[in-house]
Formats: sequence, structure tokens, C-alpha cells
Amino acid sequence: QLVESGGAVVQPGGSLRLSCTASGFTVDYFGLGWFRQAPGKEREGLLCITNSYDTVYYTESVKGRFTISRDNAKATVYLQMNSLKPEDTAVYHCATAGYYDCSGSWGLWGQGTQVNVSS
Repeated sequence: QLVESGGAVVQPGGSLRLSCTASGFTVDYFGLGWFRQAPGKEREGLLCITNSYDTVYYTESVKGRFTISRDNAKATVYLQMNSLKPEDTAVYHCATAGYYDCSGSWGLWGQGTQVNVSS
């Protein structure tokens, strides 16, 4: 399973780091991605990290602000979010990609962690 943590209420312009820890399987061979879903909106893919630590972006809106990283020894993928905006408010989910290079269908999903950006 995947379990996200780190969601919180943060002011605009602030930073937050989310974590997603896997258990029951080895993450080393999977691409690991982050998604979000805001109220009333469809789920949006953000970015993914390959098993060779390359980043794949799925949306321009987070480039330069969000960074993905992974620690295979801890079976954890991180999402560092800087310069947060109110429109970043959403439930954030992590997921495993079908293949190591972030291609393929998304398989296992976490339950999500809530991020609220508000003054």
C-alpha cells in the first residue's frame, strides 16, 4: 500500500513537503507519481520520478515550484512544494506507474493527503 502524509494548511507563498511511503512491495523498479484533485475538478497529474531519478512533468503549472524526489531505501517519494498558491488547494495522491520510466498504467494509489493554501 501507499500512505501519504504531510498535508496541512499553509499561507500563500509558503512551502510544504509531502511524503508517500510504500509497504508490502519494492518501489525500486517503479516510477512514482503525484496527482491532485481539487473539489469539483478532475484528478490532475503533476509529476513523476523514474527509477533513475529523472522527473517527468505532466503540467506546466508546477514547474519551477514543485520538486519530486525519492529514497528507495525508505520506500518513500517526496513532493516539495514551494511558492504555494490558493489554486494548489487539493487532495494530493501518490501512485505507482506501470513501468520504471513513468510509462504505463497507474497501479497502486494512496488515500491522499489534504493541502489547503489559504490566508
